[in-house]
Amino acid sequence: MTSIGILGAGRVGANLAGKLSAAGHRVTLGVRNPEDTAGLTPGIAPQIAFADQRTTARTADIVINATPGDSSLDRLAGLRTELSGKLLVDVSNATRDADDGLPGDLCYPGSSLAEKLQGALPDTHVVKTLNTMLFMVMTAPETLAVPPTAYLSGDDQNAKEIVTRLLGDLGWQPGWIEDLGGITTARATEAMILVVPHILRRHGFKPFAVSLAR
Repeated sequence: MTSIGILGAGRVGANLAGKLSAAGHRVTLGVRNPEDTAGLTPGIAPQIAFADQRTTARTADIVINATPGDSSLDRLAGLRTELSGKLLVDVSNATRDADDGLPGDLCYPGSSLAEKLQGALPDTHVVKTLNTMLFMVMTAPETLAVPPTAYLSGDDQNAKEIVTRLLGDLGWQPGWIEDLGGITTARATEAMILVVPHILRRHGFKPFAVSLAR
C-alpha cells in the first residue's frame, strides 16, 4: 500500500482516487476547503480522506496533480517544500479555454506544463502521463475497442518505473505504456490536446484516447 495524495477533486481527481483506493492504496484528496466537501464528489468511497492541498502534498508518498492545468504551476510552485523529494505525477494539460469552454491554445507553446513544474520543483521527480485521453479512460483503458496508449515523460527512470506500476493498478497493460524519454518529451503529448476539442465537437463526450497504433 502506498500513500497517494491527489491535488484536485474534480472528475479527474475523484476518478483516480476511487480506482487507486480500490487497488489498496491510501488516498487523500487535496482540496481548498476540506471542511466543505459535501456534494463535492458524490458517491466517493468513504475510505478516501480529504485534506487541504498543502497537507496532502506533505503527507503523501506520491502526489498526483489533477488541478486545472492553466493554474497548476502557480499552485504547485507554492508547495515546493512539501513536494521536495516526492514523486509528482502530472496528468493535467495547460490550455486556455475556447469560447465554448473546451480546451483552446496551449499555455506553454514550445514547452510544457510538466517541464515548467520540473523547473519550479527541482527537488521533485515529475512524471507526465495520462493526459492524452478523457478522464474515464484513465481508470478503464480496457473499455475502448482499440488498446489505448499511456505515454510517460520524465527524467528519473526509477520514478517512471513506479508510475508504470501505478498504471498497472489502474488497469493498464505493459504493452499499452510508452516511455518517451525525458521530461522535455511531455511537450509532444501535451500538444496532443489540440485535437481533443475538435473530436468532442463532432462526436460528443464519448471515451477516447490519442494512441499509438502499430
